[in-house]
Amino acid sequence: MALSFKKDLDKYKDIDEDEILNKLSEEELKQLETVLEEVDPENALLPAGMRQKDQTDKSATGPFNRDRLLKYLEKEAMEYKDRDDIVPFTGERKGKVFVPKQKPKEMFQEEATTLDPELEEALCSATDTELCDLAAILGVHTLVTSNQTYDGTGSKEGYNNVVKGEKMNPVFDEPPNPTNVEETLQRVKNNDGSLKEVNLNNIKNIPIPTLKDFAKAMEKNTHVTKFSLAATRSSDPVAVAFSDMLRENKTLRSLNLESNFITGAGVQSLVEALRDNDTLTEIKIDNQRQQLGTTAEMEIAKMLEQNNSIVKFGYHFTQQGPRSRAAAAITKNNDLAPPPVRAAVAQSAGGEWRGTSRDGARPSSSEPILLFISSRGIISAVALVSSHCVKVLVLCQTNGARHAQPEQYIREEGK
Repeated sequence: MALSFKKDLDKYKDIDEDEILNKLSEEELKQLETVLEEVDPENALLPAGMRQKDQTDKSATGPFNRDRLLKYLEKEAMEYKDRDDIVPFTGERKGKVFVPKQKPKEMFQEEATTLDPELEEALCSATDTELCDLAAILGVHTLVTSNQTYDGTGSKEGYNNVVKGEKMNPVFDEPPNPTNVEETLQRVKNNDGSLKEVNLNNIKNIPIPTLKDFAKAMEKNTHVTKFSLAATRSSDPVAVAFSDMLRENKTLRSLNLESNFITGAGVQSLVEALRDNDTLTEIKIDNQRQQLGTTAEMEIAKMLEQNNSIVKFGYHFTQQGPRSRAAAAITKNNDLAPPPVRAAVAQSAGGEWRGTSRDGARPSSSEPILLFISSRGIISAVALVSSHCVKVLVLCQTNGARHAQPEQYIREEGK
């Protein structure tokens, strides 16, 4: 079989290919070129124009313009006449209109209960305690409230009330923020001397350009000392604008940017600005939409070690290293803070500043609180260092609720 196939191939050795090609017509040459073309119509990885040979004989009228082609196709589709309906819609309604049956409302009426004369007389003469005992025997425990149960078990006289629902105090929603955004922005631009605090908390419809205008206006404002911007859906562009403001403003003492959409990049821009700011004493950036990350927390701790003016910093650290460094830096800043700053911090924490021995005050065992440190990492310095006694209050956070552990006293002997 192999020998016969080889003999068949030998007769094609002396064929002149050029002579055969010269005898082919133009149409046959095009067919041969199409067959020899290495194209794959089924290859989805190739562009549509490379899956087959261009078979257009007409010359191009111009370069390819995708937008122009889309507009032309849209125009053709709009001008194409829709097919007429075989049966036109006349709006005629057939059948009966459905009318639901209205059931008569049943009025509740209490049925009169008739008891034996002896039983009715016994119930009428029963005391509150006896009625509560009877309800417990019958298993109707819902008739007795928790307060009544406590009163009955805690007093010797037993229950003094029966079958009374406990009055519930209504809980109303907090009213919206009454701040007029446009008016407040104009007052900030005009450097109004009566405007000391700007509160934009929980106003979620403030445009980003308006927030940037606030930051730009605050650069030259010399009266506003507290600016709150919590829960306003602020993002990184707003944080960058306020970081530029912190480099210029030397009057602002407190800045609140909690509960927003600021990422690690926005926080790092604020941190860079705080390296050059020596007037801001309080800043809050906690509860952002996403975690800032280890790099941002390390930059925050490094900034707090270099900054000597920040005595209150609100942020929930997730790493132990930056948390410890930040706590030490906040403690140092409170120790070095001047008396007016300590008094303001103590007042914001609900305490009273009476001075320390360093300031000429008489030492006592009831020195102000130094620092709030959460066991979960929330650092908030709220009072001041004494050279004789330090009072530390540790806050815990469990299931979203914060509670205070017993106060711990640390005395420094020999000072």
